[in-house]
Amino acid sequence: FFDLLCSSIFGMSSGSLEDAHALSVSQLCSLLEVEPAVGLSSPEVVRREARWGKNETPEPPKTPTWRLILNQFQDLLVRILVAAAAVSFGLAILDRGENADSSITAFVEPLVIVLILVANAVVGVWQESGAEAAIAALKSYATPTAVVVREGRMATIAARDLVVGDIVHVQVGMQIPADLRLIEVRSTTFRVNQSVLTGESNEVMKYPEPVGGDS
Repeated sequence: FFDLLCSSIFGMSSGSLEDAHALSVSQLCSLLEVEPAVGLSSPEVVRREARWGKNETPEPPKTPTWRLILNQFQDLLVRILVAAAAVSFGLAILDRGENADSSITAFVEPLVIVLILVANAVVGVWQESGAEAAIAALKSYATPTAVVVREGRMATIAARDLVVGDIVHVQVGMQIPADLRLIEVRSTTFRVNQSVLTGESNEVMKYPEPVGGDS
């Protein structure tokens, strides 16, 4: 069982917490104005969230419909069909001038190509819109949580609701919910799998003691 101090510097002024790893636990707690055994009060959580925002990355803007439609015409085969439709329309117009009797039948082929292109674009936009909606639904279902100390009591909250200075409790097998500074280890060792960040396959040892400022 481990105690960790949330030390995210997202949105904070330069130099305030960038060297949190080089500070002692007492120095960091003093800087963040938090007592590890008590945690933050509810009013303080609200104030810090209003100042620095939630513990989450900004959502990418939703792809506009016109962009989705345009993306359907990026495929080489689709571009060839567009060119074929343009050439076919041109030939149909020329044929109309030479032979008025076959003017209607001359436009059948280009119209068929256009209908195929429209159907392909509609299906493509529908599939991409459905995929974006499915991803958004999965994110809402798989909301990560964190165990924090607030007002002297343990509480489980959504990881996105963590604020700078929260005291976070982490157990073996749990996902680290934010950028944290280790302040206490209640076991012999503490290893973290940070392959997502660094690509390292081996787990890395972490210690509560401060490390060099340039580390």
